[in-house]
Amino acid sequence: MPEATTEKLHNLASGLDSRPSEDIAAILIDGQVSAAQATSTAKEVITAAAYDMANSIRTDGALYYVAAGSSGLMAAADAMELGGTFGIPEHQVQILMAGGIPTSAHMPGDTEDATASLATDLAKLSKKDTIIVVSASGSTPFTLEAARLGKEAGTTVIAIANNPDAPLFALSKHAIYLPTAPEVVSGSTRMGAGTAQKIALNALSTLMALNLGHIYDGMMVNLRADNIKLRDRAERMVATITGASDGDAAGALKTADGNIKTACLLAAGASSIEHAISLLENARGHLRPALEQIWAETRKNKPFLQTEGKAS
Repeated sequence: MPEATTEKLHNLASGLDSRPSEDIAAILIDGQVSAAQATSTAKEVITAAAYDMANSIRTDGALYYVAAGSSGLMAAADAMELGGTFGIPEHQVQILMAGGIPTSAHMPGDTEDATASLATDLAKLSKKDTIIVVSASGSTPFTLEAARLGKEAGTTVIAIANNPDAPLFALSKHAIYLPTAPEVVSGSTRMGAGTAQKIALNALSTLMALNLGHIYDGMMVNLRADNIKLRDRAERMVATITGASDGDAAGALKTADGNIKTACLLAAGASSIEHAISLLENARGHLRPALEQIWAETRKNKPFLQTEGKAS
């Protein structure tokens, strides 16, 4: 079999251990920069895949993140942020990491070959779901079996790998190939491959959130404000978006039980919680068209009143 790119020697590997430390640091950092740039080739596939992820959430399906080793850590990191950052319900995000998510510094390598539990773990897969399988080599048995089960169930399969013609791609609807160079330390895919995977995963989930209407002018308007910092951020978002005073923004958030989108609509002039929720439902959860409707109603009822806030 031809040697996988992720297993080849880097072109600067020869004599690496005898170079000055500053030179090695430069090579390592340049490798990370190169890995980040490699993700730009996958923009179109990432965009299409994110749409399907949003559709799964919108139709009460689930996202399954499946990977092993370093790729598993990248996948888990993205999945575990979705609740706090974008308000995605916990039951709609599942993480399957080979061997389980580590609770110590020990992460065994043999678990990536263990596939027996996957049939049970993925027994509830449906056509409404999306499964994201991540593997630098694209040939890890754990992720291959998960992708096979996903395809068999009619689930949307998104595959992320760093080798061309990875077997994982043949089982996927969306094949995200990240053409990273050989690692500076051969086979250590926590480095360049992992960096590219993290960028791709972050792009996928953020585009998904945009499709769901959870981002407005670069603000996380569906975040879960469960600490002092985030409650302060939520108040600032309501004030920034609607032009309301800090006090009015805080009051709207309290009335809306912390829901930022609803609070924005109340601060902008919605007559009640029910009115705000109805506007959001009609806008499929997107704040901008709901706000525009509020401001249009305000101008119609009070044509000489100059309303605050912004809709562009």
